Amino acid sequence: MTKTDKQIKKVVSQVVDILISTEAKSAIKYIDEKTAVKATRKTFKGKIQKGNIKIILTIGKLNYEAREFIKKCKKSGEPFPVKKVQLKLIKK
Repeated sequence: MTKTDKQIKKVVSQVVDILISTEAKSAIKYIDEKTAVKATRKTFKGKIQKGNIKIILTIGKLNYEAREFIKKCKKSGEPFPVKKVQLKLIKK
């Protein structure tokens, strides 16, 4: 098991724990400029269901939104990778 595998395991548990403990739709943690771990809660018509929680886990390449976020962080002088988990809330 390599260092990145251990790091990814740690980040996966971190992201899933935060997603379960909050009412956010998704949580993303950046490992480096080209890799991220994202957990997304499966919702029904934009509402969080009570009972079972379904989570989609994505590990790997960044989508357009994440790449734009990284560009903005670098432009503003924010040290990268960002230490905090980024949350996306459900619109009400």
